[in-house]
Amino acid sequence: MSRINRRAFFLNSGGAIIASTVAGPVPATASTDRDLPLSRDLQALIAAHKAMYAAFQKIVRSSRDHESASRAEEKALLAVCAYPAFGEADRKAKARYLLEIEARGELDLAEQMQALLRSTMWEDKTG
Repeated sequence: MSRINRRAFFLNSGGAIIASTVAGPVPATASTDRDLPLSRDLQALIAAHKAMYAAFQKIVRSSRDHESASRAEEKALLAVCAYPAFGEADRKAKARYLLEIEARGELDLAEQMQALLRSTMWEDKTG
């Protein structure tokens, strides 16, 4: 029995599905959350994933090499999942961004969940 993931769904459903997967923004819990400074690393990872996701959508619509674009987008999302957000601003921004991805039904791979869970395990380097 095969499991259908978002990539298989995209590829088998055609370009019309792209418009229906866009979710609305996730509301902030407090207005000050967005005012906190984010690390450049997390900003770069999120920007990279957004770019890879846009490229993946464009390729799905044009029927070109889906596999390569899919792998690149998946790798970029995995990097966001794996990022160990230590500061409050990074934790909230990472959670907010991943909730947007999950709301579209696209946070569905075991590797993503493993990376996300591992990123929350802080190592005590003082001892």
